[in-house]
Amino acid sequence: MAVSTKPSAPISRLRRREALDGLLFAAPWLLGFLIFTLGPMLASLGLSAAKWDGITPNIEWVGLGNYLELLTGDPIFRKAMQNTVFYALFSVPLATGVALGLAILLNQKVRGIALFRTVFYLPSIVSGVATSMLWLWLFNPSFGLINHVLRSINHVFLMLHLPGWFQFPEPGWLTNESTAIWAFILMSLWGVGNGMLIYLAGLQNMPEQLYEAADLDGASIPVKFRHVTLPMLTPTIFYNLIMAIIGSFQVFTSSYIMTQGGPNNATLFYVLYLYRKAFEQFKMGYASAMAWILFVVVLALTLIVIRSSAAWVYYEGERAS
Repeated sequence: MAVSTKPSAPISRLRRREALDGLLFAAPWLLGFLIFTLGPMLASLGLSAAKWDGITPNIEWVGLGNYLELLTGDPIFRKAMQNTVFYALFSVPLATGVALGLAILLNQKVRGIALFRTVFYLPSIVSGVATSMLWLWLFNPSFGLINHVLRSINHVFLMLHLPGWFQFPEPGWLTNESTAIWAFILMSLWGVGNGMLIYLAGLQNMPEQLYEAADLDGASIPVKFRHVTLPMLTPTIFYNLIMAIIGSFQVFTSSYIMTQGGPNNATLFYVLYLYRKAFEQFKMGYASAMAWILFVVVLALTLIVIRSSAAWVYYEGERAS
């Protein structure tokens, strides 16, 4: 006896209609992605094998010539990469630690805590140009606030007749080749509000029963942090770590506005050098090759962190196989 399949036809038409509606709703994003993201990426990949000034129609195909010149014949490229890696090595763990510490402090149940959370988060939404101008004044060696505070502390020490080694040096900050990049590392703490907010959300999502069980066992605050808070927070740390690594390799605005890469290329970061090659020297092919090298470096670091996550990231729903 044959079984009728007629009832399935309306269901099939309904599913097709739903799929079509979904595609229509997603079409603006898909078009934007294809036109403004994927298209330029593929175009830059092609341009990385060419020499082109971005203005004239004359394109000279050089194959891997741009990559070979970058990796073997451009000392400024190596300097820019070195500066960026150095900045990332110190700014990422420093910002991660400060953001986590602030989140723990702002997770306490005290009066006015919402105001403190707002105050610590607000700097992260200030524009990069405004932030750069502010820190340019703070780092001024003559009348900047940081050196003024150090000068005042030294004056107090002199009045107390303390030995000379109690005196704080007054760095040249952005004007000194040896301290300029450290100024940018210190400045990176200005934007920890985003990470702090994510850590705070993770802390507030902690299961209370774990802390109650730890209290019944007589665990101290450091023990609870080590064996309860930190393991439960590792997925959040994992996410913030990846975002911080990506962001640290894209630092541009502060260096462009505050130092233009100086003094003596001490703050010439990778993206700033890429910008110079593309929009000051009009070497679009060369800049495209730089962009793809940066993409590969960041992708490799991200994959390393993801691969290592199995050893240190804990998910509550996971069970050992």
